[in-house]
Amino acid sequence: MIYVENLRKEFKKTVKEPGIKGSIKSFFKPQKEIIEVVKDISFEAEEGEILGFIGPNGAGKSTVIKMLTGILTPTSGSCIINGQNPQKNRKQYVKEIGVVFGQRTQLWWDLPLTETYTVLKEIYEVEDSAFKKRMDFLNEVLELEDFIKSPIRTLSLGQRMRADIAASLLHSPKVLFLDEPTIGLDVVVKDNIRRAITKINAEENTTVVLTTHDLEDIELLSKRIVMIDKGSKVFDGKISDLKSKYGQMRELAFVSDNQNVFDILDYQSKFKISDDDLIAEKDGLSHKVRFNSDAVPVGDMLAYTLSKIDVKDINVKDADIEEIIRRLYKEGVSDE
Repeated sequence: MIYVENLRKEFKKTVKEPGIKGSIKSFFKPQKEIIEVVKDISFEAEEGEILGFIGPNGAGKSTVIKMLTGILTPTSGSCIINGQNPQKNRKQYVKEIGVVFGQRTQLWWDLPLTETYTVLKEIYEVEDSAFKKRMDFLNEVLELEDFIKSPIRTLSLGQRMRADIAASLLHSPKVLFLDEPTIGLDVVVKDNIRRAITKINAEENTTVVLTTHDLEDIELLSKRIVMIDKGSKVFDGKISDLKSKYGQMRELAFVSDNQNVFDILDYQSKFKISDDDLIAEKDGLSHKVRFNSDAVPVGDMLAYTLSKIDVKDINVKDADIEEIIRRLYKEGVSDE
């Protein structure tokens, strides 16, 4: 469904020297600097797949999404979505995709939601019978009934996000691009939106490209991720493979009312490990120790902790995806 090959994007930036002299010089003889934002990225996505597309701030995620949706034109390389070029076949192409940018809305601020959807129906040329059936489905999945007659400006952030997702799905797109769809939302609303995305994907086989900083979204919705950093792809594969390769980190969490717990538990001296392999945090009586189980076996960590302090509660769990990705970025892993 999605085929991306050697996608690259450059921007030209005017470099100005300081002061009035620099301003005058840049006006008559501007000096240009080329910024390479996306560097030869390639990946594919199958029909019906939910693909997690992640990376730190400034990695180039949104730039890639804008090229895939036809908003930006690549400097070089190509992207084909559902057999179409987003830039060359734009009018036909946009009828087959849905796009949600979490920090922007495609809705009309003063119109009631029902009228907004009616306008979009005409724009996308959706037949009356198909529109009614579609609205019934979206009402069921996204629970729009309580606010569908309200103007957009009166909606809460969570309601507006659900309304935006419904608007992007009104014309039954084959591919849905979600850029930070749960940003700023509370836990309950996030869960509702995740369930809605899962149901839409399952019932309609919609291909979803999900860009987010909320790694819980990725873990709950995607089986595969493409990760980029500084414009380059650094990982492309299943989350299970990423955990298998970089998931040696464990988290030891315990509750203790001992004073100065981490003065008593001198893990670095005991096990001769670096700061990168062990991170300790405290919040009241709760303590967390993230450690590299390749450097220190879990049994040794437990035995040492229990021998030194009184513990009311203790457990060990696998590292979450956020910790794994943090280590991957720090190690500068290449996709080569």
